[in-house]
Amino acid sequence: MSIPPMQSVHDRTAAATAVLPEGAPSLPTRVSWGAVIAGAVVALTIGLMLNALGAGIGATAVDATARDTPSASSFGIGAAIWVLVSNLIGLAVGGYVAARLSGTSDNTDGTLHGLAVWGTTFLISAVLLGNLVSGIASTATAGASSLLGGAARGAGSAVSAVGQQVANRTDTGTLQSATQGLVDRVQGALSGNGGNPTAMTSDQRKAEMSTLVTRRVTDGQLSQSDRDRLNQLVAAEYNISPQDAQARVQQAEQQATQAARQAEETARRAADAAASGASVAAFSVFGIMLLGALASVLGARRGTRDLLTFRAARVG
Repeated sequence: MSIPPMQSVHDRTAAATAVLPEGAPSLPTRVSWGAVIAGAVVALTIGLMLNALGAGIGATAVDATARDTPSASSFGIGAAIWVLVSNLIGLAVGGYVAARLSGTSDNTDGTLHGLAVWGTTFLISAVLLGNLVSGIASTATAGASSLLGGAARGAGSAVSAVGQQVANRTDTGTLQSATQGLVDRVQGALSGNGGNPTAMTSDQRKAEMSTLVTRRVTDGQLSQSDRDRLNQLVAAEYNISPQDAQARVQQAEQQATQAARQAEETARRAADAAASGASVAAFSVFGIMLLGALASVLGARRGTRDLLTFRAARVG
């Protein structure tokens, strides 16, 4: 008895290819999108049903008359756990339905159908949630616009009434005189830069002090000449000695520096809190999605047909 020579991989591949006649159809697809969609619909429906049941149970726990209502933290934790469990149950049942309706007897195919249900369900939920958030934001924007529009119309009416009263009580000559006096006052305040502080008016001193303080805030420091000038202006404006003026300016600078540091520290803490919140939210979403995938896979594995039963059904 002779032993046939061992065939190479290329020969075996060629022989397997030669079994199929030319032009024969390829292997049929192993995914059933009808089963996947049906499983996703079942998962979403069960999740919504259980969430509605949880909302009803939560509403019955509120007793405003007897003031026997759970705290906000306990209520929120309970609601979050209920939503998570409801969605996991829905995904498990959806995975089971998809694997069962697909008719497959392969555990890998059933698992993949469960994962397809999981992905489809989360995508649909994301779209629905996005539309809900968009609708709420649009409604809030429309309401705010209407409110602001009404307030603006009311303010316009009030301004119109006040303007009518002013017009009735003043004439053109009086308004022109008051306007010219205001212009002259501003010009006089602006023209006092560099002069003797004691010879300047109060408006001129305040205008120059405002300019120096603004320069101190924007540049972070003042030159020695500008600092001396500010001390002289403060001494003349408040009728105090140069030493007291210098101490007052230094105290104001220290308070401004401390306020700036506190504002920066507050901003940093707010940024850290926002980053921590975003991190917790991201990890929470990841964990929820991972649990959902596991629930879908377990349901699909449970719904995958047994191979022996499947063969017996085909033979029968």
